[in-house]
Amino acid sequence: MVNNHPDSINAENSSANQGLDQIQMTTAAISGLVSAGLFCENAPFPALTHGPIVNRKLPILLSCLIGLQGCTAMQDFLSPLQTEAPPVAEVTPLEERPRVEPQDPNIFVLASPEQAVVGEPQLVFASEENTFSLLAREYGLGYDELVAANPGVDPWLPGEGTPVLLPTQYVLPDVPREGVVLNIAAKRLFYFPAAEDGESQKVMTYPIGIGRVGWETPLGHSAVVSKATDPHWWVPASVREEHAENGDPLPSVVPPGPDNPLGRHVLKLDIPGYLIHGTNQPYGVGMRVSHGCVRLYPENIEVLYDLVGIGEPVVIVNEPYLVGKINGEVYFEAHPPLEDDPISRETRLADVLALVEIGQGAAVTQAELDLLKATAAAALGIPARMTTLADDELTARARVVHNTVTPDPNMPTLAEVREILDAPLEQEEPGEAAVSGSNSGALTESESGISVDE
Repeated sequence: MVNNHPDSINAENSSANQGLDQIQMTTAAISGLVSAGLFCENAPFPALTHGPIVNRKLPILLSCLIGLQGCTAMQDFLSPLQTEAPPVAEVTPLEERPRVEPQDPNIFVLASPEQAVVGEPQLVFASEENTFSLLAREYGLGYDELVAANPGVDPWLPGEGTPVLLPTQYVLPDVPREGVVLNIAAKRLFYFPAAEDGESQKVMTYPIGIGRVGWETPLGHSAVVSKATDPHWWVPASVREEHAENGDPLPSVVPPGPDNPLGRHVLKLDIPGYLIHGTNQPYGVGMRVSHGCVRLYPENIEVLYDLVGIGEPVVIVNEPYLVGKINGEVYFEAHPPLEDDPISRETRLADVLALVEIGQGAAVTQAELDLLKATAAAALGIPARMTTLADDELTARARVVHNTVTPDPNMPTLAEVREILDAPLEQEEPGEAAVSGSNSGALTESESGISVDE
């Protein structure tokens, strides 16, 4: 894809020089703020208490720090904070580390039943034609995950040589490890296939698109009750009317093919009107774009479709803050809570404190409490060790991997991808739409919406 952005030349010249500092500044800023005690000790969530930025939230400050990283005054301000951080072993600069092969993006083996963290953070240097949507799909991520992990980096024009942090380490949701588990806050699906006798359990994980505000993906326990390939989609009357008013008429039935928003594979849940399915717009995976259904990349739903059987349990949770343990160390992973989350951040953070204390077998220290608050506020989506955060802690353990993105001649242009991601997707109305297809029980139209023809 040719980059025709008017600022591309300037962006590319500066991005490679600034990219490393942007990643390191994020962790350095958290470390400095924790060391300087810029948190209200009695508040369950951080509130800055100095100067004109009273009560601003930490993500805003982080963005300012990243934007001012070249400012001498800002560097002078950060300098004493950084010197107060505990000494750490010297870290090899990212650009000097050997490139290794990326980890498997989807499949992880659990060494023990107690292991609750899988994968490793990775880092890749962008090429000229890369966008976040391309990088996300290549490394098993969703678009929002990549944006959250790389504040200050242009998702449309990262620029040649810009380091992009890949949030490819995951804390498993705190639920029984069987069947399908959907964590809508992380926009991620976990599948726990049954292990054969004598074999270690595996977990498979994929990014998902979920229901946008007003069309929330429901929480609770469910099960797969039917499957279909190459489904038809009956377009609801309300959707047809809306498209007709906008000069974009739709047929009453969309047959299988590239224009079908359900993709080629559908898993129907026993929650009326809700599906797990593919998509004909993969660049929306990892975002809040649907009317409640769960959508996956076409290549991911194809694998999952063959593995998940009728009757397989499905658990849907909303866990923006996750605590897990591996190799005796406790990790805390934080995502931005959903805009319509009915549970407050303060309540969620209080629950996390209890889990950390259970995992460590001891009360949380003030330093650990400050780290929890800072990590929750930054919400990078990358597990943080429950130790004092060093400036280079995250980059020190990130695998620097080869850039394996290959150009796709059929890929939409940058403008087309931006239009897809920026505009709400007006296809798919749970409770009104209906589908039918082949295999494992036909999904047919009914008065109540999507139903199964036994």
